[in-house]
Amino acid sequence: METPTVRWRRLLPRTPVRWAAAVAALAVLVGGGTWTAVADDGPPAVQREDRMLRPGGVPIDTSYFTAGGSGKRPAVLIGHGFGGSKNDVRAQAEKLAADGYAVLTWSARGFGRSGGAISLNDPDGEVKDVSGLIDWLAQRPEVELDKKGDPRVGLTGASYGGAVSLLAAGHDQRVDAIAPVITYWNLADALFPDGVFKKLWAGIFITTGGGCEKFEKRLCEMYERVAVSGKPDAAATKLLTERSPSAVADRIKVPSLLLQGQSDSLFPLGHADAMQKAISANGAPVSVDWISGGHDGGDNETARVEGRVGSWFDRYLKEETGTDTGPAFRVTRTGGIDSTDGAALKRGASSDTYPGLRSGGREIPLRATRGGGAPTENGTGTGTTGSAATGTGPATKPTGSTETFRNPAGSAPPAISAVPGVGGGLSQLSSLGVGLSLDFPGQFGRFESAPLASSVHVTGTPTARVTVKATEGRDAVLFGKVYDVSPDGRQQVLPSQLVAPYRITPDQQGKPIELALPAVDHEFDAGHRMRLVFSATDLGYASPAEPATYTVTADGPLTVPTAPAVTTAAATLPWWTWGLPAAALVIAAGLLITARRRTATPAPDPALTDVPLQITGLSKKYAKSVDRYAVRELSFRVEKGQVLGLLGPNGAGKTTTLRMLMGLITPDEGEIRVFGQAIRPGAPVLSRVGAFVEGAGFLPHLSGRANLDLYWQATGRPAEDAYIEEALEIAGLGDALVRAVRTYSQGMRQRLAIAQAMLGMPDLLILDEPTNGLDPPQIREMRDVMVRYAAGGRTVIVSSHLLSEVEQSCTHLVVMDRGRLVQAGPVAEITGSGDMILVTTADEVSEPLAEKVASLPGIGSAVRLDDGRGLLVRLDGATTSRLVADLVRLDVPVTGVGPHRRLEDAFLTLISGGAA
Repeated sequence: METPTVRWRRLLPRTPVRWAAAVAALAVLVGGGTWTAVADDGPPAVQREDRMLRPGGVPIDTSYFTAGGSGKRPAVLIGHGFGGSKNDVRAQAEKLAADGYAVLTWSARGFGRSGGAISLNDPDGEVKDVSGLIDWLAQRPEVELDKKGDPRVGLTGASYGGAVSLLAAGHDQRVDAIAPVITYWNLADALFPDGVFKKLWAGIFITTGGGCEKFEKRLCEMYERVAVSGKPDAAATKLLTERSPSAVADRIKVPSLLLQGQSDSLFPLGHADAMQKAISANGAPVSVDWISGGHDGGDNETARVEGRVGSWFDRYLKEETGTDTGPAFRVTRTGGIDSTDGAALKRGASSDTYPGLRSGGREIPLRATRGGGAPTENGTGTGTTGSAATGTGPATKPTGSTETFRNPAGSAPPAISAVPGVGGGLSQLSSLGVGLSLDFPGQFGRFESAPLASSVHVTGTPTARVTVKATEGRDAVLFGKVYDVSPDGRQQVLPSQLVAPYRITPDQQGKPIELALPAVDHEFDAGHRMRLVFSATDLGYASPAEPATYTVTADGPLTVPTAPAVTTAAATLPWWTWGLPAAALVIAAGLLITARRRTATPAPDPALTDVPLQITGLSKKYAKSVDRYAVRELSFRVEKGQVLGLLGPNGAGKTTTLRMLMGLITPDEGEIRVFGQAIRPGAPVLSRVGAFVEGAGFLPHLSGRANLDLYWQATGRPAEDAYIEEALEIAGLGDALVRAVRTYSQGMRQRLAIAQAMLGMPDLLILDEPTNGLDPPQIREMRDVMVRYAAGGRTVIVSSHLLSEVEQSCTHLVVMDRGRLVQAGPVAEITGSGDMILVTTADEVSEPLAEKVASLPGIGSAVRLDDGRGLLVRLDGATTSRLVADLVRLDVPVTGVGPHRRLEDAFLTLISGGAA
């Protein structure tokens, strides 16, 4: 795999003088000064020649890039994405040219200034054009030839350009290497998966191309025919298959780097899997790379992808046998620290062999739940993400029982998963743990696992064996998906917002069939549940307009691939990042090194690998004191996804505890472990911890964004590891990012400081009094920031004196007094459920209605609140869930139900007796 150092060397000048100048310039930037480079003996400038060629009888607009020298060099052709032009790939072309390639870009037929109609990579159209461009390269004196008329040439490109790379390799034997990015193997399978019309993406194809009239006539006719019927016919499938790389599968025999997007409902990961199987079967070297982004948005990792493509061509076009082309399989994950040895990780995991989509299958038993809309005593029956059934849990039926639901007339309203064309991508939000998918009651069935005893990392395609039936002998069109459900059932996340469509014909119905779910790379944390859902509708697809009833029976467990051979890789930071001549960083590094030498770090604890924080027997005496403790024998544990409130009066030891947790001071006794790693000053695992403790210092004349960029540069970590966009989205800074920080309000400064603490998306975020100096609206916004951050399975620890805010934002509490632990646990346990229940309502409750509630079985009394909008109910044998059911039956407009005891009351009670 190409290291970050290699990638930077590919982009920066290679001579010693310019290299030193680049490092010095970065160092001065951190210091706020200026730099003028005197020497300028870098690589020669890239030259570009624009010309109109007619390789297939149609005018094609091209650009040709070279950089100095008279020696022979390999050539690279770069195709653009659908709806774009050659201008979209100019930057990549210039980089490759500077690195010693002859690079040719072009606008495909029907795009940019090129002529002709769009024919979707027709072998007699766009593919023929590519062969003509290779003919032209063979005539260039600077291009290296394998033989007369046969240039050494590679092809790359994203989406539409990636597909033509594959097709050219199958149709023209002169192609020597390819690197297609987020593209398709079979276009019919992409737009008509399992015979279901992907209507939104197909429509986007047509509009992005400029309208139906811009396409070849029979393509336009085919689209209009399918769009009207809502169902692809055999002629449509045949037409698109003939123009797909799969049509020449047995003829693609060149080294192939396949980069596919995880956030991609258009060309999902299964397309790259099919490519890999076919090309490797032909005997060619193949590597597969699952990048973070895709057609649905997210981070497309442009710098890393282009760096790896460059290395691939260095190896197979320049024949530099020492070039590291990377592993056979790589998948981008969240990065962090290797919990086994504390080494820094890159953002990825890899394997020396391609695992496929079903490696390491693990069976997850399922049980049916009444999720299709039937209300239960303990649940609402809704299928809406983020509002799953509350109470003691969903009602269950025996394994193998049948879920019955309907396809509504007109297939509306449709369920929502991915929404093509939405900027930024809903799938990117799902990676942050924010669920935006929607299933309508009565239109889906679901099956659910028990809480997972340990985390399960799914890498590939889950499968389920089911029996499906539809009424009146009709096709059943279903959409399968697997949700990640939080322990309390209130949050469900659809990984990458992906669903799999199925058309189950009458001859397939009534007998067990195996259905493949979307291929993903997603970790289900311990305590979470897997929820298998089959919906009758989906916004992105065409469902039958006729109403129908579907029944689905789960005939076995959900089988999930765990790809055990895929392991995380140790990361190495570029050596030059430690050479920044900033005195503070140098001194800090020296102190860390000496500290490590003085202190033996305990071995990692494998049992705590997935535990964000465990504190055991922690003690710290006041300076120069023999027996006075700031913290004494403190022990507690924090799990993933929790928002933990650290409470206590002044002098309780909260700040001392946080300073020890961040490695700023060393405890006298006990230990702190973060993800199994013992905390010491400078411990590597601290890179997984973000903190906002005593306010952040910003340069007032710079914008908020510039301050964050500068801060990250000073850490010396790769820019792609910053996750700046994700941090900013969670912090909600909006347009203020472009303004100078001196114009910010106190609330905006606090949010910017929180965003800075979030850089790198640390798994553990520590906030000490984050609401200091904020007004009530700003405090509410800060509360939302914390909740959104923890929603992705990360952990937040917040110390605050505002008990009302802690009560609303925190899931768990640790209460300290005079250095000791007084109590720890969920907020509800500490406030105490009690027998007094506060019911709040949307409208005023009448006195007669209050009397009806008071007369219910198991109710001792029911008293209206002063403003009339609620009741104070004393339970006398009834349960809270029974009370809620009765209130709903009486049409009481309930907006909230909870214990009457406030956190403030519980806190004062604990502190008054907390000296023991």
